[in-house]
Amino acid sequence: MIKGLGLPEPVYLVADAYYGNGKIINGMLRAGNHLVSRARKNVVAYEQPLAPADGKRGRGRPRLYGSKVELASLFAERAAFTAIASPVYGDENVVMRVRTVELMWKPAGRLVRFVLAEHPRRGRIMLMSSDLTLEPAEIIRLYGLRFKIEFGFKQAAHVVGSFDYHFWMADMTPTRRGQKNTYLHRTTQEYREAVRRKLHAFHVYLFAGVVAQGLMHYLAACHSDAVWRANNAWLRTIRKGIAPSELVVKLALRQALPEFLLGGHETGSLAKFIVDHQAPDAADDWAKAA
Repeated sequence: MIKGLGLPEPVYLVADAYYGNGKIINGMLRAGNHLVSRARKNVVAYEQPLAPADGKRGRGRPRLYGSKVELASLFAERAAFTAIASPVYGDENVVMRVRTVELMWKPAGRLVRFVLAEHPRRGRIMLMSSDLTLEPAEIIRLYGLRFKIEFGFKQAAHVVGSFDYHFWMADMTPTRRGQKNTYLHRTTQEYREAVRRKLHAFHVYLFAGVVAQGLMHYLAACHSDAVWRANNAWLRTIRKGIAPSELVVKLALRQALPEFLLGGHETGSLAKFIVDHQAPDAADDWAKAA
């Protein structure tokens, strides 16, 4: 998927612990990229094997791995940690303790940089990076950014409704209970084209949700006062100087929609389109439009 993006420069893939495996790491390195991910709590790595004391190589294949190390046990060695200013976004005057170790990661068959971090409020976390030159603070900062992305997905799912698509294909062959795969290459060309149209409808709906969410971000950042004035919903705390969330923007747009339609349907093309397809005297239709 990353290769398909056609990016001209090397990139860092920031992912959760599921992607911290040899297939992803080696594939990223072959393409000139790197992986930054969280390590599982029970992760085990290995030290590099020690060279023979006499300098002579023994019989057989050289050892690839030395002593086994349980990463979680390294938190007990308090003296090995150093204090740094927290690079996590939103942290001010926060000091966290960090330890960096480079160990052999058996799934990838290579050295990996592990970062053990202890935050005074967020607790402990173990991160890993395939880039051995990346500073620990930068690894923590990069991984912290993915929570913004996760929160954006949450808002898209629960506020915008970007994943609420339900497009049914009447001609689709029913599947039996327990059937896992549908072999499209055994179907007709017309059937495959119909499946492609269905997938295209999914993508268009999702992309429309992304555009809508981006417009909500724009309104929240550039027209905060207007959004707060249009929102009549009750909120427990409104902090001045803080941009409203997607939910507040959604409620404000819903509150302002009737006035927008009634006042701009003669001049605005969007308002005219909605009014022409809705009955102004039907409350249910106005709710659907909102």
